[in-house]
Amino acid sequence: MGTIINADNTWALWAILVTIAAVSIYLEQNYKWASKVTGAIIGLLIAMILANFNVIPTSATTYDIIWDYIVPLAIPLLLFNANIKKIWKESGRILAIFLLTSIGTLLGVLISYLLLKSQIPDLYKMAAIMTGSYIGGGVNFAAMAEAFKTDPEWISALVVADNLLMALYFFVLLAIPSISFFRNKYNHPHIDEVESGITVEDGETLSAKYWGRKEISLKDIAFAMSLSFLIVWISTDLSRYLANIIPTGNFFLNLINGLFGNRYLLITTFTTLLATYLPNFMSNIKGAEEIGTFLIYIFLVVIGVPASIKLIITRSPLLLVFTGIIVLVNMIISLTLGKIFKFNLEEILLASNANIGGPTTAAAMAIAKGWNKLVGPIILAGVFGYIIGNYFGILMGNILQYF
Repeated sequence: MGTIINADNTWALWAILVTIAAVSIYLEQNYKWASKVTGAIIGLLIAMILANFNVIPTSATTYDIIWDYIVPLAIPLLLFNANIKKIWKESGRILAIFLLTSIGTLLGVLISYLLLKSQIPDLYKMAAIMTGSYIGGGVNFAAMAEAFKTDPEWISALVVADNLLMALYFFVLLAIPSISFFRNKYNHPHIDEVESGITVEDGETLSAKYWGRKEISLKDIAFAMSLSFLIVWISTDLSRYLANIIPTGNFFLNLINGLFGNRYLLITTFTTLLATYLPNFMSNIKGAEEIGTFLIYIFLVVIGVPASIKLIITRSPLLLVFTGIIVLVNMIISLTLGKIFKFNLEEILLASNANIGGPTTAAAMAIAKGWNKLVGPIILAGVFGYIIGNYFGILMGNILQYF
């Protein structure tokens, strides 16, 4: 069946995709209901509706360009402040619990994969995606999906299951501080401080607070884009070179080839090294995070395009079980290790949130709960998740494909 916008109408498709992303951000920052749903889900749903009502095609060269070029460019832009030394110095305690909760993700992925590998084809690819996503965030989801060349239809179904589960899990995380069982078992100094009279300012949505106006210059935009292009170019060519010269033939060599021959791992590594050893230069480039996030919003819109209603009904339930097991194990491990190592309840919940949803959702939760002292540290810990998410995602995917 034909569509109103043809697949070769490139300008129309770009206009629609970018406009959907812009509208999603506007709604998220101006309406509380949209802030709770998140702009990412709104954009994805709008794209799904347009595709299912034959307004836009389910496949087009424009979508491929976003996968091949927009996603790689977004990664370094989101890591300009990923200074490892600063992250450890300023957020050492919450970073420690974040790493412990990441163990929950790895264990959850392994258990879920072993239980469902016979039910879902090429599940190791989606295990890699969810490892990256549930340690880092949406940027890692995009990177792993492209790195493992996952079927777009399965990706769309996975996104639907993932977003539904994340929404449910965030409600659980928000509810836990009010449950007496957890209050009796864990220390909660930040909750006590809020209840003693400290509150969050009313008014704008959480998204608008997080993405407030910043000073930015033409030079900032030029340097941000130039560096991002340079990093992606060098990483792409070097990964091809390494993939060609590193031999394969057994498990170990295949693993090494898969790791060092992957451009996303190199993009992450190079950007992190620059942010760590040239921190003043990198952190003074304003607007990189905003540009990178906007590019990821466009990608999330594209993710919703091939998601047919029939596909969601037939495939998402299984993937909902797959992601549900991962999240459940993450929560259990987080609460268990957090208790053993005497972390506060607020730190544990925010770390698990940062794993599953990324730094933005974790910061939003901290702001919503009034845990203001933890906003900065959890953002830095979540950014660290961006860094290590690709490493663990690639590692997990390459290992599990042999099982």
